[in-house]
Amino acid sequence: MSYKIPLFDLNVGAEEEQAVVKTIRSKWISMGANVREVEEMFCSRLDAAHSIAVTNCTAALHLAMKILGVSAGDEVIVPSLTFVATANAVLYMGATPVFADIQGVEDFSIDPADIEKKITPRTKAIVVMHYGGFSCDMDRIMSMAKKHGVYVVEDAAHAPNSGYKGKKLGAIGDMGCFSFYSNKNISCGEGGLLITNNKAFGERARLLRSHGMTTVAYDRAKGHATTYDVVDLGYNFRMDDIRAAMLVEQIKKLDDDTRARKVLRERYVEALDGVPGLRIPYLEHVQPSSNYIFPVVIEEGGASRRDAIRERLKEKGIETSIHYPPVHKFSVYEPYRVELPNTEFVAEHEFTLPLYKALGIDEIKYISGQLRSSL
Repeated sequence: MSYKIPLFDLNVGAEEEQAVVKTIRSKWISMGANVREVEEMFCSRLDAAHSIAVTNCTAALHLAMKILGVSAGDEVIVPSLTFVATANAVLYMGATPVFADIQGVEDFSIDPADIEKKITPRTKAIVVMHYGGFSCDMDRIMSMAKKHGVYVVEDAAHAPNSGYKGKKLGAIGDMGCFSFYSNKNISCGEGGLLITNNKAFGERARLLRSHGMTTVAYDRAKGHATTYDVVDLGYNFRMDDIRAAMLVEQIKKLDDDTRARKVLRERYVEALDGVPGLRIPYLEHVQPSSNYIFPVVIEEGGASRRDAIRERLKEKGIETSIHYPPVHKFSVYEPYRVELPNTEFVAEHEFTLPLYKALGIDEIKYISGQLRSSL
């Protein structure tokens, strides 16, 4: 159906169209100068040393696990309240995902206390996911990782412009992974990026991204190299210059998009203040956030009541979603199933309201009014 107010709308205009056309007319559309510009822009924004653009965030997570040497017999601690790709990257390597709970209804971030309980001699890494663009407790997590000698990978798919105590999310752990899927704050349809300050990790990511080849096609075409060797078993995880052209323009809009989303979140919070039986997470969060989504939680009634409320909003032309079905409940993860009470409660009571730059204040009032009525 066509919604009066969709969950998300692209922030795309003539700039992206012109950049894509220019790239097509240049006759170079695979990985080239535009990809390098994206990488340079991210390094600059995050004050990071190495940036590697890839096909999607899943590929970035997969590369991170490969580079860290994750393999059969290893354990990697991951959240369950996330998109399944966060955990899939662990299974790709034949390792064991160990699911940790979230902090609670007020904060959907992975719980450092539960991480600590689940660290064993087999633990190789911790993957944190900055839900909705809100930072995890990185001081505590990084300190814990250092104490136990394990790596930290940031799934920053929701957080392209989020911060933590003066640093940008994605550049705090050993590696950070970003997504440019069509519903993200900045998008090129499909795309991802790996960021790191570790030179060896960066060089290996760049090598593995393109079949383990010592030079890539763009370098050979420009006369910088005529031969190559294959020195590692790599993948075809290259981003193309058409998507990168669009992404360059999207990155230029990111600060403005972030400011707009901050205002829209504030208006939602004002409009929903005092609604009985409704909780808004991250009200006490003080770090800069990209505000990727606006989640809310009903206090009682479970999934059946939540779904009835969503259906009522749908009838009023308002699209909603769920972020997320818990990964540890999926059939493929049955061998790794554990009890995660906070995650399971939120998964049955959370739903997500529309949030995007072009969303109007009057539309937020309409959504909030309909939600009050539905509750």
